[in-house]
Amino acid sequence: HVQLVESGGGSVQAGGSLTLSCVASGYDFSKLYMAWFRQSPGREREGVAAIRTDLVSTYYADSVKGRFTISQDNGKNTLYLQMNSLKTEDTAVYYCAADPGPCRSLSRTEFGYWGQGTQVTVS
Repeated sequence: HVQLVESGGGSVQAGGSLTLSCVASGYDFSKLYMAWFRQSPGREREGVAAIRTDLVSTYYADSVKGRFTISQDNGKNTLYLQMNSLKTEDTAVYYCAADPGPCRSLSRTEFGYWGQGTQVTVS
């Protein structure tokens, strides 16, 4: 009953910026754990960032710390990922994920709802 729709992907030059959005519906957004994952061809899907619904804390993979920022707007049921100083290795399909919890770690097995993904290409 939870639907997630990502948007904002595209092609950018190295060093550039891009913002991804994820709109959630079908559930009380304030009660969801939200996260961003990414996957490139031939690689495992990896967690990028996560945010608690109560906004107490956030998590970032070491590879994106200082460059990416996760945030949410409860009034708009929207999750965001602001990506700065993009590198070629950031190229991947980015997925929005959600789960009512509890979520013990930023692992794909902890999240039951997924968006279709949006492609980010850095050249």
